[in-house]
Amino acid sequence: MPVKQFREAIREAMVEEMRKDESIIIMGEEVAEYNGAYKVTQGMLDEFGGKRIIDTPISELGFAGIGAGAAMNGLRPIIEFMTFNFALVGIDQILNNAAKIRYMSGGQISFPMVFRGPNASAGQLGATHSVAFESLYGHFPGLKVMYPSEPYDAKGLLKTAIRDNDPVIFLESEQMYAMKQEMPDEEYTIPLGVGKIKREGKDVTIVAHGKMYHVAKQAAEQLAKDGVEAEIIDPRTMKPFDFKMVIESVKKTNRCVIVDESHPFAGMASEIGFIIQRDAFDYLDAPVLRVCLPDVPAPFAKNLFEKWLPSPKEIIDAVNAVTYRN
Repeated sequence: MPVKQFREAIREAMVEEMRKDESIIIMGEEVAEYNGAYKVTQGMLDEFGGKRIIDTPISELGFAGIGAGAAMNGLRPIIEFMTFNFALVGIDQILNNAAKIRYMSGGQISFPMVFRGPNASAGQLGATHSVAFESLYGHFPGLKVMYPSEPYDAKGLLKTAIRDNDPVIFLESEQMYAMKQEMPDEEYTIPLGVGKIKREGKDVTIVAHGKMYHVAKQAAEQLAKDGVEAEIIDPRTMKPFDFKMVIESVKKTNRCVIVDESHPFAGMASEIGFIIQRDAFDYLDAPVLRVCLPDVPAPFAKNLFEKWLPSPKEIIDAVNAVTYRN
């Protein structure tokens, strides 16, 4: 199979869907003439023209609102934010219009649109450019939230998101755009709410999404050398979430560590941990532990930033704690 980058997988998903459906448009900063800030939309202006690949001013509230109005009137917009940190400027359109209009209209108005772009930290970009937003958007009814960790998943999930008649938050990582993976050329989709066991194991369940999956994978490889076989579950979609897969894994391993590139209070790890103790309490041989960011904004200094991010060592320490190896 051909090897493709994460950015290429996302581009292919959009191109393939736009060739089939003329109602799909893309709007955002630098998506057209500049080929995308991260070259995700490279070549798409040449193929689809300026009426479907639309450069916008630096006004997230404005183009998110235009996209919302377009979705209400028959188009299927894809709104690209240069980073989801900037989406906070347009969050009223996401939370008060996109997420609620179908409900408030009694199902008369659908909202088929995708908000996509980079999420969470991306190196030394400072506190205002390093926030993970999956728990925030997952909190609100009416939104579906995806955060793929690999190019294969990204393409299949984005095609599903574009076809969905409800608003989807599609989160990416700047640090994964150049990631490569073998992928089939034939068309495929991945359904919402279906996670994937990406590493089989019997001693502990590790739940990790987005780029934290790759940190968990490093930890699992080291743990295997020490005789501990960790099972890694990548939920792929954060809402709806595949709690069934996680619960079945915990029933097998009797232990769980959740890795989340969010702050600990009211994050995804808190919700996952609650469901595990509610539905699998009798199977647990140790408390559920989480590996998150500290409860402080992202530092800029390189040495502090590296300590701020969840690390393989922290995951290994958590696994050793739940397996009583400390």
